[in-house]
Amino acid sequence: MVSDFGDERVGVLVYKILPESDWQEACRLGKYFGSQDDLRDGFIHLSAGHQVAGTAARHFRGMKNLILVAFAAGDLGDGLKWEPSRGGDLFPHLYGPLPTNAALWTKPLPLGADGVPVTPEEVNAC
Repeated sequence: MVSDFGDERVGVLVYKILPESDWQEACRLGKYFGSQDDLRDGFIHLSAGHQVAGTAARHFRGMKNLILVAFAAGDLGDGLKWEPSRGGDLFPHLYGPLPTNAALWTKPLPLGADGVPVTPEEVNAC
């Protein structure tokens, strides 16, 4: 099932984990066009709050200099779709570039002792 953002998810935040250098380049361009995985899959992989820690552990273990960027789902337009992924959970996918001026905030993701990026407590609580 694909769901557009015309439901209760409008007010939620969605997040992107990426290297800080990639975000700096995106800010210079005004848009983030995606990682190699995003480009391969045809959409930008995002996570809802309850998915961030799992995404960090699964895809970013051992990677340094990462940041977490927050966006209001409703600000990303019609290109944002909620689609089934891991375990059938609906993940936010953005079909099109991510506008950097829509970012609400960025936070560094330091590595924990296990090599997994540590996500901010307020995100984990969502």
